[in-house]
Amino acid sequence: MSAAIPEQHPADTEWHRWAPIGQTLDASGIVGGPVPSIRSIEMLPLDEMLVPERPRGGEVDPAECSTCRPSEFTIWADADWKVGAGFGGPTGLPFVAAIAPRRHVLLEDAPVELLTGLGPLLQRISQAVKRIPSVARCHFSRWNDGSAHLHLWAYARPAGMMQGRGAILPYWEQVMPAMPRELMDEYVGIVAHALAEGGGAAFPEE
Repeated sequence: MSAAIPEQHPADTEWHRWAPIGQTLDASGIVGGPVPSIRSIEMLPLDEMLVPERPRGGEVDPAECSTCRPSEFTIWADADWKVGAGFGGPTGLPFVAAIAPRRHVLLEDAPVELLTGLGPLLQRISQAVKRIPSVARCHFSRWNDGSAHLHLWAYARPAGMMQGRGAILPYWEQVMPAMPRELMDEYVGIVAHALAEGGGAAFPEE
């Protein structure tokens, strides 16, 4: 049985009392930049911030963690880490993947010996993604607002796509039309087998 979720109340700290709750803020500073990607943007009014926050997936009961379960989308794994791609079908970027430890841990409580393997793995993933002919860079991000299981994302920036530089790339991923599935499968295979060259297994049976 899941634990009862405490009743929420407005967060009350010096910063929260300062925050312009209810105001619609000026977003003009987001538009433009060295390589403009957005013509205009309008923010919603800033909502009241309620605590305690609702639990993330697998936070109350680790048995409910979707990241811990075997997945047909795992394209590479070793004893400590796994990489998954193609969850929602083809995307508009050449490659998008999730990177997660096989153990149910957060960044804050992960064993140091596990985290020491993350840097070399990110290096290998970046090198593998850049084997895709259309790719110039591999971007990484980490939010962990939806799942209580450490995970990062890898995004391939297409060569020559200057509008995709920096934090805007995940937004382009949401608006670009989906590439043909056979092209996605080809690119996923390139990355999976390149990773397996350094250890672990491509397309493991979990």
